Amino acid sequence: MSTSAISVRESEVLALLGEHLSNAEISSRLFISVRTVESHVSALLRKLDVADRRALARRAAELARAERPRPACALPTPLTAFVGRVRERAELAEAVKTRRQVTAVGPGGVGKTRLALAVAAEAAGDFADGVWFVDLAPVLDPGRVGAAVAAAVGVGEQPGRGIDEAVLAALADRQGLLVLDNCEQIRDGVAPFLERLLVACPRLRVLATSRARMMVPFEWVFPVPPLSFADGGDSEAVTLFMERAAAVGRPPDPAVRERIAALCERLDGMALAIELAAARWPTLGLDGLTAGLSDQLRILAGGPRADDRHRSVRAALDWSHDLLEPCDRALLRRISVFAMPFTADAATEVAAFAPLDPAAVADGLGRLAEQSLLTATPSAAGTRYQALETIRQYGTERLADATELTDVRSRHLGRCLAGATALTAAEAEGTDRPARFDALAEDMRAALAWAAGRPEQRADAYRLALAMGELTFARNLLGEAQQRFEQAAALAGEGEGEGAGVGAGDGAAALRQAAAVAGCRRLGDDMLRLHRAAAEAARRAGDTIGAGRDLSAAATVAYRFSSEFTRVPTADEVTAVLAEARQLSEGGDPAAEAALALAEAAVLADAFGAVQGAADNTAHETVELAEHAVELAGRAGDPVAESAALDALSGALTWAGDSFGAAAAARRRIDVLRPVPGTPAATHERMDALAMAAGTALGVGDLPQARRWGRQLADQPLFAEVGHHAMSWLLIADAFAGRAEEVLAGSTEFLDVWRRSGRQRSFSLGPAAASVAMIHGLRGDHEARAHWLAVVDRAGTTSEHRHGYGAVFDALVLLHHGDPDAALVRLAPEPDEVWKWVSWIWLHWYVALRAEASVLAGHPDARNRIAAARRTVTGNPVATAQLDRAEGLLDGDVTRQLAAAAAFDAAGCPYQAARTLLLAGPAHAEDGSAALARLGLTGG
Repeated sequence: MSTSAISVRESEVLALLGEHLSNAEISSRLFISVRTVESHVSALLRKLDVADRRALARRAAELARAERPRPACALPTPLTAFVGRVRERAELAEAVKTRRQVTAVGPGGVGKTRLALAVAAEAAGDFADGVWFVDLAPVLDPGRVGAAVAAAVGVGEQPGRGIDEAVLAALADRQGLLVLDNCEQIRDGVAPFLERLLVACPRLRVLATSRARMMVPFEWVFPVPPLSFADGGDSEAVTLFMERAAAVGRPPDPAVRERIAALCERLDGMALAIELAAARWPTLGLDGLTAGLSDQLRILAGGPRADDRHRSVRAALDWSHDLLEPCDRALLRRISVFAMPFTADAATEVAAFAPLDPAAVADGLGRLAEQSLLTATPSAAGTRYQALETIRQYGTERLADATELTDVRSRHLGRCLAGATALTAAEAEGTDRPARFDALAEDMRAALAWAAGRPEQRADAYRLALAMGELTFARNLLGEAQQRFEQAAALAGEGEGEGAGVGAGDGAAALRQAAAVAGCRRLGDDMLRLHRAAAEAARRAGDTIGAGRDLSAAATVAYRFSSEFTRVPTADEVTAVLAEARQLSEGGDPAAEAALALAEAAVLADAFGAVQGAADNTAHETVELAEHAVELAGRAGDPVAESAALDALSGALTWAGDSFGAAAAARRRIDVLRPVPGTPAATHERMDALAMAAGTALGVGDLPQARRWGRQLADQPLFAEVGHHAMSWLLIADAFAGRAEEVLAGSTEFLDVWRRSGRQRSFSLGPAAASVAMIHGLRGDHEARAHWLAVVDRAGTTSEHRHGYGAVFDALVLLHHGDPDAALVRLAPEPDEVWKWVSWIWLHWYVALRAEASVLAGHPDARNRIAAARRTVTGNPVATAQLDRAEGLLDGDVTRQLAAAAAFDAAGCPYQAARTLLLAGPAHAEDGSAALARLGLTGG
């Protein structure tokens, strides 16, 4: 039989057989029982028509080789061939295979980068997960090392954790080689990042290039020597010169190789110096090169040998610079401000002032490329130019010597600000926007780093930081987005009283943005801190109404998102904030009134069911306060505020037992937010709205709609890196429907990402894990169910599991296996006794299961429980069908039971339809068993 008949779970078992794991080890890895593993192994032996486990392992290896994608090899492609260094390449290649971290050290221009690239390309096949290259030259902030690595590796940000943690998690079990180039300028950032990385990622190897060692554990230093010139005309140094000279014109006559060797010796075998000299061969010839370089080297002679090598590159650069026309010298120093490859148009904007005009810039770029002072790379968007980091540093020094640094940096800042403004414009939306941002991002960061410390540039720095906040948020760089908004706020505050055009009011607006980004990151402590900081900035600006609104928001988030705090604010703390907000909000401003009303619903009536909330809030009072907040938010015309108020109303209605009202409020949130642009606040609200809509749809038995909204939630860009959060509602919806294969397939990714994310707790993660446990229970795999219940203990909260979703899922398993007495014990409390745990989305499921268990267990009050449950669930198609089935069982009415089966099918719940056939008696049991088997379940 072909392998196409193999299920997803069987494929996973086969892959682990290929790793020669035992049944017990496979059981532990996949969270299934040993008995289930044995069943899958038997099926594989039959389907693949092989004799034993050994043959299965061989077949697994064959399939793995056939299907394994080529390892990633994200290395830049050099424009010229690599020359020589046979011994160094072999030694360094062996080192990166056997040592955790290798640092190739040497002076600028010795050839560290080219050697590292050559070694990495050769070694790529030895690393199953590939090779990644990170150029740290444009990175000025030591705190952004992790972000640079994340961009190279393809890791996005994850809510609830920083980008460094996301990188460590993503690479934790990867077998790859990470090449970090140009580490010296931010060694203070590289060293601590490497130390954490290598501890967390035991299969990862790092090859770094630097002018000095990193001084970290695991490091093995490889000094990169100059090119050898000991063999005279046959040396590596001469071979490099000959090849590079031939590339720019007429190749040298082989007869002069010995004289070229002498020249290379004067250049100390430094690769960059040799390449610069070779670029002048067509115009100067050997005599001209010898004379010019001899003067430079003689002037700079003396000092230790290591210094000589630095000096030989400096001499070659000085010499090459002095040979340029004055206009080209000006161009070389001015384009040194670019951190990233740039176009001729960009160079013109920055460098075209006296003595240069626009035409001179375009011509000069070509001449600099001919002299190997720039590299020119064609692209779809036109030719892009870039200087080596050593040449950039040299150009920056020359720029300062020419007293042009401030002028050129200001022009560069202006270009970056214009680019950022264009990208934030509404018409800039499009598929190419991310690429346009990426092309400009490092230059914007460099310009902002320079401008932020200069009072005369503060207004532009503020505007650039604010634009960077918007752009990085759109690029899903949430940590940087929050940082940039906070930076903008700080710049606005520093600019007060200096005529900079920005002040505390602007700072308050930026801090509100930062708070919204923190919300998207699930960082409750930061949300609270930033809303309070916004209030203080508004107060300094004389905006007491705005300050009151910000304090109301602070009080609201303390209760609304209480599960996202590392230190949950106490009720007394939040009540004090609310009291201050009430004082400042007097004055009749609609937005302030709406914000205060929401805060009162959250704090005084616990509309959101906060961790620090009282257990005895009055449900109807909560509904009234929430309705008032919705009314005021609608009157204020703020869709985001209206959605937040509707969330309070949805929560309040659940406390009141009105599941349909809660679901309607949740649906309304999505409608209200639909036309709102994707600002941080709107995005945060939209993610929460989709989660609540999916959950409340489940609560009223609308499984198809719950799945659709769950799918939309999973597709949110901010959830790209957190599959456990993204798929939680999908798992729950599929589990209730009984789609075992979908649940088991999704559970593998859920578990993997949850573990790598630090085993977080959440109101949706616990139920999701419990839904997987339930599916294992329905399959009769109680060992795997026990494994998943252990996950529930870590991912959810004890009270909710004991009285809420746990009771529902446990009862489903017990009823499936014919133990209604145990199910009735699990559901023993009256709904009013555990109202806070079951009155959210679990109420209808709880009362319907309780009624059915009462029937099957022969409870004397079964009929009354059915009647009471009907009053609660009327309008819920799944729960109504369940009660119809229970009543049919109580009355022995098979026709009614079969009608319930059809109703389950129509409601998108095939599991309950199949189970109904089993309960309907022997005449329908075979059809019921077949339907369960199609779902991947057993007959109980």
